[in-house]
Amino acid sequence: MTKSTNSSSLVRLNIGGKKFCTTVDTLTRREPDSMLAAMFSGRHALCEDPDKGYVFVDRDGKHFRHILNWLRDGMVPTLADGEYPELMREAEYYQLLGLIEEINSALNARKEIDGLDAELTRTDIIKCIQSDRVRFRGINLSGLDLSKLDLSFVDFSYARLKNVFFSRANLQCAKFRDVDAEGSIFYNATLRECEFTGANLRGALLAGANLQSANLQDASLIDCSFCGADLRSAHLQTADLTNVNLEGANLEGANLKGAKLNNANLKGANLQRAYLRQVNFQNAVSCPSLAPFSSSPLLKFAFYRRPANARVHVLVLHNLLYQYVCSYIHNSIQHAH
Repeated sequence: MTKSTNSSSLVRLNIGGKKFCTTVDTLTRREPDSMLAAMFSGRHALCEDPDKGYVFVDRDGKHFRHILNWLRDGMVPTLADGEYPELMREAEYYQLLGLIEEINSALNARKEIDGLDAELTRTDIIKCIQSDRVRFRGINLSGLDLSKLDLSFVDFSYARLKNVFFSRANLQCAKFRDVDAEGSIFYNATLRECEFTGANLRGALLAGANLQSANLQDASLIDCSFCGADLRSAHLQTADLTNVNLEGANLEGANLKGAKLNNANLKGANLQRAYLRQVNFQNAVSCPSLAPFSSSPLLKFAFYRRPANARVHVLVLHNLLYQYVCSYIHNSIQHAH
């Protein structure tokens, strides 16, 4: 059956068993290129109930009232997060391009404002860092993408930085004192001489980051990944490095006094000249066993800053011991001559 093109004509719709009444004008005016507009343009035969006059559409009618309201007044409804994808599927089926665009805008706005409660946007940050002294102390920036920005010397102390993307950002000499940066991404970021004292970095990704001379004293670094990171001369006193991945990390000259390295992965890590007094290496995954050298007097030479009562597990120091052994042999040969 071909439907009349009279814009004031009443249209009865049966959408998956749910009944709706509207007009041809409502279905064709706002979205003239949509499937609904094409259906009621008068050019197509429609599946209509001959007794009651309802046009049947084999779709779930749950969100069709939102479709009609969009066509009537151009408003996107406020829905629960899980319902937006459902409405999006219906908008795509009916080819309502304007509604699709508005749903995407609503989702992006919710993610930035409601979902993460960030007080500033990436654009706001870019504007701020153009000034000489920048402070975001105590600000909530959770969830923002701050990757590849020059944030050197910025003060983030006491800020909420959960799940922030700092990948490849320049954060040299930035201050992160007592921040909550759980789950944040610092992949390949420059963090030289940064201050992280007392910070919560649980689960953060710092793989490939440059942390030379960074201060991470008393920081919570549980479950962090420092794979391949540069931690030379870093301050890690009494930091909690439980379950940390330090595979291939360079810790030369780092101060680990009193740090917790329970279950840490230290494969291939460089611990040369690292300060290891009172370090807890319980269940740490390390380099191959040094059992053949465990009784060697060279161990005392290797841990030259170790007091007699310190408990240091030598299994994690294969590379360090090897270099000291070589140095010892070389010096002995020199003295012999």
